[in-house]
Amino acid sequence: MNFDLEISKKGNLSIGGADATHLAQEYGTPLYVIDENRIRDNYRRVYRAFSQHYKDFQIFYACKANTNLSVMRILEEEGSGIDAVSPGEIYTSLLTGFNPQRILFTGNNVKDDEMEFTVESGVRLNLDSISQLKRLAKIVDPDGFKISFRVNPMVGAGHHEHCITGGEMSKFGIMEKEAVEVYKMAQKLGFDPVGIHTHIGSGILDPEPFKLAVTTLMDIAGDISENAGVKFEFIDFGGGLGIPYSPDEQILDIETFAKEITGLFKDKLAHYNLGKPTMCIEPGRYIVGDASYLLTRVNTVKQSYRKFVGVDAGFNTLLRPSMYGSYHHIVLANKPLAESVEKLDIAGNVCESGDLFARDRTLPELEEGDLIAIMNAGAYAFSMASQYNSRPRPAEVLVKNGEIDLIRERETIADVLNKQIIPTRLLNKSKKN
Repeated sequence: MNFDLEISKKGNLSIGGADATHLAQEYGTPLYVIDENRIRDNYRRVYRAFSQHYKDFQIFYACKANTNLSVMRILEEEGSGIDAVSPGEIYTSLLTGFNPQRILFTGNNVKDDEMEFTVESGVRLNLDSISQLKRLAKIVDPDGFKISFRVNPMVGAGHHEHCITGGEMSKFGIMEKEAVEVYKMAQKLGFDPVGIHTHIGSGILDPEPFKLAVTTLMDIAGDISENAGVKFEFIDFGGGLGIPYSPDEQILDIETFAKEITGLFKDKLAHYNLGKPTMCIEPGRYIVGDASYLLTRVNTVKQSYRKFVGVDAGFNTLLRPSMYGSYHHIVLANKPLAESVEKLDIAGNVCESGDLFARDRTLPELEEGDLIAIMNAGAYAFSMASQYNSRPRPAEVLVKNGEIDLIRERETIADVLNKQIIPTRLLNKSKKN
């Protein structure tokens, strides 16, 4: 992540060659602005870093981070695969051109009809439990049907406890100690288990837990290969590569990281005679996180017991600060070079005490009408947005070298009310007592 700002000819913040104040005036606020070149650069950086050390390498973009159709099309063009966690994400992936075999469905507590949809779509299934395995055997003819399993390697990492997906407190995956027997069970049912997967968490900047997870999963894979005779076609290392959200956080050295991870991978392949399966990783946040900004307008400056600067977005627009206590860097978009002179709170417009984007943040003096940009808003931002307080969700625009495209229209109150039905009996006029 580069916190150096691009400045427009008018002295405003520039995003992908487009003036932020122009974008806000043209499309309104709050507004998500996505930089296409940044997405492509991030994807290519990861792919180059790993593929130079191991040729049969595949990125499965964890699309829960951002499922905007244009973002998905960009990544399909780049050659990405998809890590999908719901039928909706499968449908979105197929709609945007992904070949079903480039989609891996790793659901959790999956219903039978969701598995049926996955099978009918031709998408690969990554199973999370013995229950799911037994139910799948009643849905498809298991004879030669290829599957994989998510294994909990008892290693967890992430930027927040809610983002840690491995270890004894995790709801995800089969236990490492039962892995061999589960693969044997799958074979006895007639399935052909050809893959293994793990996911330890999201927002990982420290490579050590990831390295430990790789080592552990490869040992598990070796045990499965030796004792269940499984020949793996792919080994998938989930765990979201992190980005720095604040200027004092260190960027992940992706070149060194990739070299170390592929080195461990190849050593274990040789040690356990596992052949040459496809190596997969699942970066979501790293690909899209720093490619988007949330533009929001200051509408209230209030000196109470603290100084509050109120804006026209809330945690219904960007949930991460309220849900995780996450830091997002904030820039005064119409005066990006202004000196930071005072501490204040940036408050949203949702009727909740926790609706804050920043607490005690040192920023320039802000006035009503100013435009602020919340950085690193590309991952788990719009995808977690809601209509809470009956507020419509914002628009999204895509920018590239100054070219601007509206890629999601702003919702209206009608969209908030859509799909609701008032029973006829409630449409009658109230009777007076």
